[in-house]
Amino acid sequence: MITDLNFNPESTTRMKVVVTFMRMFSPPQHAPLVLPEGWHVQEHLRPDVAGYRLLQDRVGRDYCWWMRQAASDATLARFLETAPVNIGLLRQKQQIRGFFELDLADPQSVNLSYFGLFPEAIGQGVGRAFLDNVLRLAWQGGPQSVRVNTCTADHPRALALYQQAGFKIMRRVQEVWDVPDRLGIPVPQHLRV
Repeated sequence: MITDLNFNPESTTRMKVVVTFMRMFSPPQHAPLVLPEGWHVQEHLRPDVAGYRLLQDRVGRDYCWWMRQAASDATLARFLETAPVNIGLLRQKQQIRGFFELDLADPQSVNLSYFGLFPEAIGQGVGRAFLDNVLRLAWQGGPQSVRVNTCTADHPRALALYQQAGFKIMRRVQEVWDVPDRLGIPVPQHLRV
């Protein structure tokens, strides 16, 4: 019998989610939604690894955003330096209140990879206008569509917000995720397997 003394499987918490894949086929036709006075969107940023992890954690901790957090610092640094993405912030004056990430790898089908508000910005009446601003940025390059997905671990109003913005449901898939316990991300009891 051969025993690998260096083998140390990572402890994980298993969770089951339903992922909803959505798509828009035309840009918003309504007048742009205006953010409240003092709020603005900043785009085309290249945060460092620590700053990016902070954005992911502040927006996604309560919604099990674990995939990017599980990546090594080297992997994230390479991504942040080379990936064709538009990473941006929602600011209230100089305070960061949310962030977004547009994946531009396929210029014909832009993916809204990440979008969300910091907890203190939820309920301030800025979510729809922030999303509208980001979607207008996504359509600037003239893609054929813009994609997003959400899941049953996300904010309970996320799906409705995307539908109100013009996204149509394309398909739903049940997935099982093994969330590394080292991340300290709380997995809701009702989603645990």
